[in-house]
Amino acid sequence: MNVHAATLVVDLVAIYVGLGLLFAVPFVLWGAGRVDPVARESSWGFRLVVVPGVVALWPLLAKRWLFGPHGPAAEKNAHRLAAAKNGKRPA
Repeated sequence: MNVHAATLVVDLVAIYVGLGLLFAVPFVLWGAGRVDPVARESSWGFRLVVVPGVVALWPLLAKRWLFGPHGPAAEKNAHRLAAAKNGKRPA
């Protein structure tokens, strides 16, 4: 990898992190409660702890914040898929 390619990669990562930091402030203040109802009552300590994750995952969280949650996340594993196939409600 030459110097120009390495510089481009570093610049792109810096832009991504910068956008993530810009997104994290309003998301932690207002968006987290909309995406996750449990986060509405969260403390400032929790909000501070989730900032690195928000910076890393900001495109996914932005989509979820804009379009709203579609209910609680459902786990997909072999047990649940087999139960659904058999017409039973998984535990």
